[in-house]
Amino acid sequence: MTEIHTAGPQAIGEVQPLDFLVVAPHPDDAELGMGGTIAKMVSQGMRVGILDLTTGEPTPNGSESIRRAETLRATEILNVTWRGNAGLVNRELQHSLEARKCIASYFRMLRPRWVFAPYYHDAHPDHVAATELIEAARFWAKLSKTDMPGERFHPERVFYYFCIHLRLAVQPSWIVDISDTYDMKRDSIAAYQSQFVTGRPTDAPTLLDRLETDAAYFGNLIARRYGEPFATKEPLALSSLRDVF
Repeated sequence: MTEIHTAGPQAIGEVQPLDFLVVAPHPDDAELGMGGTIAKMVSQGMRVGILDLTTGEPTPNGSESIRRAETLRATEILNVTWRGNAGLVNRELQHSLEARKCIASYFRMLRPRWVFAPYYHDAHPDHVAATELIEAARFWAKLSKTDMPGERFHPERVFYYFCIHLRLAVQPSWIVDISDTYDMKRDSIAAYQSQFVTGRPTDAPTLLDRLETDAAYFGNLIARRYGEPFATKEPLALSSLRDVF
């Protein structure tokens, strides 16, 4: 049965380290930015987690209970290994020392090899604050002589997914082919009915139509049907060119 951990990082207990952890300011950001990649990595046997920083409420058509049910449904569709909510406050997300300690504690307990954060240029203050928190928490997670739970740990890389509120001409560092998992991405987003369906115009193009157009655009750049873009501040290391196309 799918569960969303809400008891805080100290209550996680013994878990097998994650291959990667997607940190999202609100439920639905992970699905919007990289739902297809999440589904693809899960299908390839990787251990994938999502940490939502807030409940995302209040919103015009949502509530705490509605968003919780929608998040559970989206989680089941993507079949992620672990999902939690840090319980920080929506609309008031700030890069405070307390919040940094909280996220660093999750890193120490979940031990993800790679962390995914929202792209660092955005109009949404919560998204900007989230990325600042994630980058600082990555450093803090390796500190010794601290009361944070878990052993000191340092994720190898922070990568950035695009779920932005600016109309940017995105120049990604790489694009993942999600042609075989786009339907799962679409269904996971549609699970958030209160955010993307209820009260929205039904005339085409709908929000879901526009998301498909974006995925097709990035897919076209790599000669595939659908794609998801990513960015990195640190260079990637390749041991083989066999998987580059």
